[in-house]
Amino acid sequence: MTPHDDMPLPCRIESLSVAYHDRLALRSVSLSVPPGEVMAVLGPNGAGKSTLVKAAMGLVPALSGTVRFYGEELDRARRRVAYMPQAAQVDWDFPTTVRDVVTMGTYGRLGWWRRPGAAQRRSVEEALEAVGISDLAGRQISELSGGQKQRTFVARILAQDPDLFIMDEPFAGVDAASERAIVEVLAGLREAGRTIVIVHHDLSTVRRFCTWATLLSDGDLVSTGPLEEAFTTEAVHRAYGLLDEELTGGRP
Repeated sequence: MTPHDDMPLPCRIESLSVAYHDRLALRSVSLSVPPGEVMAVLGPNGAGKSTLVKAAMGLVPALSGTVRFYGEELDRARRRVAYMPQAAQVDWDFPTTVRDVVTMGTYGRLGWWRRPGAAQRRSVEEALEAVGISDLAGRQISELSGGQKQRTFVARILAQDPDLFIMDEPFAGVDAASERAIVEVLAGLREAGRTIVIVHHDLSTVRRFCTWATLLSDGDLVSTGPLEEAFTTEAVHRAYGLLDEELTGGRP
């Protein structure tokens, strides 16, 4: 028995189906997210990756199925779960600073009616430092580069201090420095026993920081489980129809 065996799963999804305009975007998808793992959600464009995490977070309606976080519905477990949306879903022209955005991450535990105190301000500064953007704290978010925007939202979910991190394409549009900073954050979170779900697109980097994988194709579940079981050449070919050199990023 492992230390996690008697703990409720961070997330369990059962028979989840979602439709957009009478087209099924997810078809009866079931999976479990084990504690302390970094799960990559993979698949080609239109596979249902973002739909899966949005439906889990209650951001799009489900036709059927159930989602439980730590054995409870989202409303009861919300303080234990943090969600980072895709950058394209954020209004970057909204007049607010980097520090203000990161501070918003503390509201889930604090409540909107209470002002952040010394502990929350310390959490914000630690989150900014963790992703290397302390020097940008007073800058308007509209002035940020793509990598700086992503790091800002990683800092925001760090400030939430959840047990489960759900991140939709955190590496999209980032530069090399931002990618390194985010990878280091993920490694630190895993060492601390946190659980992470990442919608990801770069197959060649999955093994760098992920331990589990879920592959989707056209709304169907292809595979899910530890990398050695779910992220196989066969599973990737089924999901993407890729050649071996595309899977390895051209490496022999």
